Amino acid sequence: MNVNTSAPATSASAQRPSSSLGRRLVLATLGFCLLFTAATVGLRTWLAWEDGRSAMNAELVLIDQVFQSNLAKAIWEMDSDALETQLDSVAMAEPVGRVELRIFRAGRAPEVIQRQRPQQQPQHRAPVLQRRLTYEAYAGARETVGELRLEGDEGLLWKRLVDDVTNIIITQVIQSLLLAGLIMWMFNSTVTLHVRRIAQHLTRLSPENLDQTLRLDRSVKRQDELSLLEAGINSVQLKLSAYLERQHQDELALAAHRDRLAELVEERTAELRTANVLLEELSRSDPLTGLANRRHFDEIKEVEFRRAMRLAQPLTVLMCDVDFFKRYNDHYGHAQGDQCLQWVADTLKYVFARAGELVARLGGEEFVVLLPGVDAESAYRSAVRLQQRLAERALPHAASAVSPQVTLSIGLAGFDADSMDQFEQLLRRADEALYRAKTQGRNRISD
Repeated sequence: MNVNTSAPATSASAQRPSSSLGRRLVLATLGFCLLFTAATVGLRTWLAWEDGRSAMNAELVLIDQVFQSNLAKAIWEMDSDALETQLDSVAMAEPVGRVELRIFRAGRAPEVIQRQRPQQQPQHRAPVLQRRLTYEAYAGARETVGELRLEGDEGLLWKRLVDDVTNIIITQVIQSLLLAGLIMWMFNSTVTLHVRRIAQHLTRLSPENLDQTLRLDRSVKRQDELSLLEAGINSVQLKLSAYLERQHQDELALAAHRDRLAELVEERTAELRTANVLLEELSRSDPLTGLANRRHFDEIKEVEFRRAMRLAQPLTVLMCDVDFFKRYNDHYGHAQGDQCLQWVADTLKYVFARAGELVARLGGEEFVVLLPGVDAESAYRSAVRLQQRLAERALPHAASAVSPQVTLSIGLAGFDADSMDQFEQLLRRADEALYRAKTQGRNRISD
């Protein structure tokens, strides 16, 4: 029976190496943790940077408060030694990278005194504190004597940030690893072991032992998705066993009718072959004109194009369009318009009747002629002969702007192996030539 033949394939597929669900879950968890860690580290790094700037700014404020009065007094008393000592002390403070003191003297430009750490670069991100120095020589006589500018040490700010970020990364990585390990342990103990037991049970199944039910070593009080899966597998086994029994009975009944069915199939097959031949002919021809349709043309064009490329033979395409056909329909009616297309198709078939030449209707009043083994010069003469033959028929066209009779505009294009590697290029060139024939006045041939 069918189940017997599929059992070995099922067993073979179950023995193939496969990736663990637990491992995939851990990898997915680690991936999420890495993304979360990156986002968290970025946020906490920004917060640590802002906290570091705030802390350094607070330190600069404290240093300013400690040294402000002494500096103002030294400036007022013009005590150069005390002033130098105070500035050196300020510059030696840990968070200070550069100190600039401006001393204001009446009637003179401010005197600037600077102190900075060795290799101190211009500050861009460290906080800067700038305060006016005032001194009150006696009550009510407060005067501004200078201006103190304290710039934080950016190198120290970055060093503190690196220490904070290192601690943040280590903490987040440890948390991610612990979380992934916990998830893997829980998944293995609660899911993976039972899934493997289910897989082993299904691998050993055959039509002969479908009565062996699946039993998972789990607490009967635990009712979850695995319990539903266990019950579902047992239910499927019962139904499959009943189905196989019915299938066996049906096969016995089917065997009795098989010979008669074979005879009927043979009869219907013969009828179908005949219908397919007729259908194939109808599907490859245009129902109005009897010419090849677009499908037939698409099949033949690729064959002829590849032959022309392989054998370096000429291949020419003519695109033909009935001039002012919409006006013809409007003037004579659609029924007469269909008759006109049939007359034009008959003319095309008369002119291009040699073996291998294919005339197809692309749609509406547009026709295409495929001429294998014919160069552009010979095709041009055939196009002239087509227009002459159509003129001899003298099909009236009172609504035409170029002739009182039905005329054709023809675009001609020949295969060029140097510039063409697809048939669509040849067809597009013929279509462009047809467009030129129309724009140049119609009822003409353009190449």
